[in-house]
Amino acid sequence: MDVTFTRVTNQQQVDAIVDLANIIWTEHYTPIIGAEQVHYMLTHIHSPTTIATEVKDKNIHYYLIHKDGKTAGYVGVKLQSDQLFLSKIYVLSSQRGNGIGALSISFIKDLANSNNLNKIFLTVNKYNAHSIAAYQRIGFEITEEIVADIGGGYVMDDYKMELNL
Repeated sequence: MDVTFTRVTNQQQVDAIVDLANIIWTEHYTPIIGAEQVHYMLTHIHSPTTIATEVKDKNIHYYLIHKDGKTAGYVGVKLQSDQLFLSKIYVLSSQRGNGIGALSISFIKDLANSNNLNKIFLTVNKYNAHSIAAYQRIGFEITEEIVADIGGGYVMDDYKMELNL
């Protein structure tokens, strides 16, 4: 299995991320948070404008994940002064279960280490049991509960999870 990570730098790649987000979020998150909140988040957090703006920030990196030459998902991280925020890690359902997630985490760990960051943290919906279990198998620990107002009458009801490197 050949898995590569390509840094997103242009509008065509941004559009690919938006397309992936629409597929993955609609499928995975609709049962967890409902279609209306998924639509709101895709329109505001995963919009072409938002992602294109983030790509220009030197501390925010998006990567397209390719498996055997085909797009399989994407990763988004933010490099902070003392830790790496794993903002997004999404893989198409047809590509899950074959090691892409583990390879992605390894890639993210390497990215953190190459930037002299000794901790990775993320937020995950409290009702996303499968993802929480996967993160715990890797070594992430729940460190706090976070309820964040994201506008539109919606909140993100998450756990913060951390992994010390």
